[in-house]
Amino acid sequence: MKVALVHDYIKEYGGAERVLETLHEIWPDAPVFTTVYLPEFLGPHQARFRNLNIKTSFLQYLPFKAKLISPIRLIAPFVFKTFDFSQFDAVIVSATGAYSPNLLNTKYKIHNTIHVCYCHTPPRYLYGYATAREWKKNLVSKILGEIANHFLRLIDFKSAQNVDYFIANSKNVSQRISKFYRRNSTVIYPPIDTNSMKYEVLSIEHKKNTKYSILNTQYYLTGGRIAKPKHIDLIIETFTKLKLPLIVFGRSFAGHDSQFMIHDSNVKFVGEVSDEEKLKLMKNAKAFVFASEDEDFGITPVEAMSTGTPVIAYKSGGVVESVLQGRTGIFFDALTIDGLSKAIKQFNNLTIDPKECIKQAEKFGKERFKKEIQLFVESAYKKNL
Repeated sequence: MKVALVHDYIKEYGGAERVLETLHEIWPDAPVFTTVYLPEFLGPHQARFRNLNIKTSFLQYLPFKAKLISPIRLIAPFVFKTFDFSQFDAVIVSATGAYSPNLLNTKYKIHNTIHVCYCHTPPRYLYGYATAREWKKNLVSKILGEIANHFLRLIDFKSAQNVDYFIANSKNVSQRISKFYRRNSTVIYPPIDTNSMKYEVLSIEHKKNTKYSILNTQYYLTGGRIAKPKHIDLIIETFTKLKLPLIVFGRSFAGHDSQFMIHDSNVKFVGEVSDEEKLKLMKNAKAFVFASEDEDFGITPVEAMSTGTPVIAYKSGGVVESVLQGRTGIFFDALTIDGLSKAIKQFNNLTIDPKECIKQAEKFGKERFKKEIQLFVESAYKKNL
C-alpha cells in the first residue's frame, strides 16, 4: 500500500505535528504534502522533520510567507487540489483545524485513492470556538472576517464530503464532525510517549543549579502553545495572588506571551523547551495546571500524567476524557481566579497516587495509536480493492 500524508502547514510543533510524526513512523516511505514548510520556526524541534520527504506547494516560494499563514487560509483549500495523488493507494490528511485541507483530487480513472482524514478539529474560527487571534476587535476586520468565514464554511463543508473515512482525535471532536459535517467518525486518541522511566527525577540539589529553580521548592507547572484560549494569563494571575511557585514553558502564538515577561518572583517563564526538558519539568512538578477552553483533546495533561504528575484542569473539551476526577487530578468549573484558587485548595487536600496517573496515561500510548491507525487504514484499503 503506497501512502501519502497531508498536513496544513509546518511552522510550529504541537500535538498535531506529533501525530504527523507518528504517522510517518508507521509509513516511513510516505511523502508529506503541505502548503509551506518553515523549519526555522520549530525551535528545539527543527531536526524532527529533516529526514522527511516534504513536498510543498507553490506558496513555498512566496516572500514573507511566515507572516501570511493566516491569510493563506482563504486559498488553501484550492492549493491542496494542485497536488497529484494518482500514484497513491491511500492519502491520510492530518487536519489541524487551521485550513480546510480535504479538497483533494483522489478519484482517478485508473483507480480510486482512499481518503482518510485524522481530524484534530474542524476549523475553530469557522464555528464559534475560542481562537488565538482576536480578529473581531476591529469592526472592519470583524465584518470582512464574517463574510469570508461564511464562504469558507461552505468550502469546508464541501471539503469534508470529499473524505471517505473520518477519524476524530476525541469524542469531543467526533461530536463536532457530526454536527458541522454531518459525517460519522471513529475515535482514535492521539499518541503519547508514556515511557517516562527514561526521564530521571531532578534532585533538589540539581534543581538549585538549573534555570528551572523556583524558590528551591516543589512548583506547579503550566505551558504548551501559549495562546489566548489556553488562559495562561489566568493561571499566572491566580498563582501570583496565592504566592505559589509556578513555572511556565512554551512558545507564544500571536504575541500572546508579552505580558509574561514581567512577573512576580514566584512565577518563572522559561520559554520553549525540548521534550526531555519538558518531561523532567513535569515529573518534578506538584501538579500540571491546564485552563484551556474547548480543548480539542489536550495532549499535555496526558503527558504530565505519564510522568506520575496529577492535573488541575478546566472542565471543558477533550480533557474530561483523559483526566479522572479525584484519581488523576481535579477539575474546576469557572475560568476565574476564584474558580482556580478553590480547585488548588481542594487539590492540596487530595492524595493522588502517581501510579494511577501513569496507568491512566498508558491508555493513550503511542504503540496503541500505531496499531489502531494501521488497522483502520489497511481495513479501509482492502474494502476499496
